[in-house]
Amino acid sequence: MRRIAWMTDIHLNFLEAERQMEFVRRVRSHRADSILVGGDIGEAASVGDYLRFLATRLGVPVYFVLGNHDYYGGSIAEVRRAVRRLTAEVDGLHYLSECGPVALSSDVGLIGHDGWGDGRFGDFLRSPLVLNDYVHIREISGLSRADLLARLNALGDEAADHVRGTLTDALRSFRHVYLLTHVPPFREACVHAGRPSDDDWAPHFACRAVGETVREVMTAAPDRRLTVLCGHVHERGRCEVLPNVEVHTGGTEYGDPGVQGIFDIRGRSRGE
Repeated sequence: MRRIAWMTDIHLNFLEAERQMEFVRRVRSHRADSILVGGDIGEAASVGDYLRFLATRLGVPVYFVLGNHDYYGGSIAEVRRAVRRLTAEVDGLHYLSECGPVALSSDVGLIGHDGWGDGRFGDFLRSPLVLNDYVHIREISGLSRADLLARLNALGDEAADHVRGTLTDALRSFRHVYLLTHVPPFREACVHAGRPSDDDWAPHFACRAVGETVREVMTAAPDRRLTVLCGHVHERGRCEVLPNVEVHTGGTEYGDPGVQGIFDIRGRSRGE
């Protein structure tokens, strides 16, 4: 039976080298056959090095998406280009935002995309929040509030288009699909400090475009199952948004990353 270890928001740039090696040893102790990494691995200048480090040290296939922090100090387009080059060089390293469905078994598939807080939940234009994203990521810095919202909408739509295509393809072959993403696609999963995000916070921390796509596709496939694995909000949680769609949100703290869950290919899970 294959074991899949899922982790998210590991922020390896907050760890000294010795703590990074300790983290790898903890992950390896789970004896997983594949690793899923849900983004926020480092920052623009370091994410490639950390991905190479994980693939080399873990010694099993690593499937990943990127998070907003992985673009800090750089450009979305440039980081993605660099990561594409890296995955061509490093065996066993797979960027799901650039992949079609992956077979985990004859009956279970895997898809993924970074996702993005697309500004569509809550009231983005009146929200007083200014995330570091809007300062430290080239494509979304220095914009008016209205232009920023339009850019976030476009990033959400890009994610939704990828998910629509790969999920539709995956459901033709697999009865159970895992979707790995960084940003929660549903407001129900956008929880912090035990409470749902309000209209000020929700626009920045959930991707409505992906959630609506998932609801549409999975409503039309009631005999199929989808398990969504996401992060971003640093709060562990689980919710069921449809009878055949379950969402797990990873909880972690800066400087103390861990495995969020161990899944077998039939979908049962155990926390770390």
